Amino acid sequence: MRAVWVLLPALAALSAYYVYLPLPGTVSDSWKLMLLDATFRAVQQTCHLIHYFRLSHHLIVLNYLICTFDKLKSVSSEHINITDAVFDGVEVRVFEPPGKPDEVLKRSVVYIHGGGWALASARTSLYNNLCRIMAESLNAVVVSVEYRLVPEVCFPEQFHDALRATKHFLQPDILAEYSVDPNRIAISGDSAGGNLAAAVCQQLSKDEHLTVRPKLQALIYPVLQAFDFNTPSYQQNMNMPVLPRYVMINYWIDYFNGNHDLAHSLLINNHTALDVGQALSYRGRLNWTSLLPSSFKKNYKPVVQPTGKAEIIQEIPALLDVRAVPLLAENETLQLQPKTYILTCENDVLRDDGVMYAKRLENAGVEVTLDHFDDCFHGCMIFTIWPTDFSAGIQTRNSYIKWLDENL
Repeated sequence: MRAVWVLLPALAALSAYYVYLPLPGTVSDSWKLMLLDATFRAVQQTCHLIHYFRLSHHLIVLNYLICTFDKLKSVSSEHINITDAVFDGVEVRVFEPPGKPDEVLKRSVVYIHGGGWALASARTSLYNNLCRIMAESLNAVVVSVEYRLVPEVCFPEQFHDALRATKHFLQPDILAEYSVDPNRIAISGDSAGGNLAAAVCQQLSKDEHLTVRPKLQALIYPVLQAFDFNTPSYQQNMNMPVLPRYVMINYWIDYFNGNHDLAHSLLINNHTALDVGQALSYRGRLNWTSLLPSSFKKNYKPVVQPTGKAEIIQEIPALLDVRAVPLLAENETLQLQPKTYILTCENDVLRDDGVMYAKRLENAGVEVTLDHFDDCFHGCMIFTIWPTDFSAGIQTRNSYIKWLDENL
């Protein structure tokens, strides 16, 4: 019995040590965020152990767990009709509000979910709930794209899936089938889905054969570049819950089907050193010292290696492919982009990706709304359902939907 009284406090102390993370005082629901992060870390570490013993790929196991416990069937309600369909070989979930007697056509949002190009699904409760609320609040047809994931496929297949599904939906006969106004369509996504949405929007803007184009793009804490992993937000938030810097780098490596031995070289920007010729022409497009406001730059210094490893770009040329890194697009492409909304969070390694893209688009003459939240964290917008319900999720979701309602 005495041993139990010794063991219990020891286990409690170890649990507290595992859960606790020093967080900025401005982070909302900090203890709940620590618990969420600890749970996610424990599951990830278990999956990595399974991977280590070569029983299965860790991302397959992790996504299996996520989708097994969280995937929902296409259950309609009196407010929204939910159906699963296939658009040019790509699975989608469509959310349709009931028609109104005096209404001819509806507006629409093509939504691309996040998850590091490797996790989640349009059918999980988190995204099902978000798209259902969007459809109800906006009285809009929402098309949620179920693109294929890493490790089943790697770049550029996720991009191709998102592009094919979107182009299929933009066909006049398909829009007519869903009673959608061709002049009131937005493309949107969060995190890796924001990456795909931005890349698809750029590609659509250059397609001379399209007769229907998106009116808006709305990007939620998007990941937009793999050129510099030492922007101020990467330095400031390198150990932030949900998406620490090393996890984001690993997502990139998996997306490109690269070698994880390169992770440290990427972390210190060896792939874009001054002697790496392939990267030189892109450096001016991602100069955060001129693209970020002083309130974000703070006292952080650029990390630019004088000598690096050109073989990294040779091994992974997609690091400079604008279909994967839309922030590196040339100005001529940016000028063609539609009116844009970008949501960023202070406590997120990807904050500066969104802020720099907003500035580059603005410099190119695009009308941009940058919606920044000081107390929010990466991924927060989908966490609105118990037990992972955060005030930050409700706050960001409401702001995002409000902008769409006013502009679409």
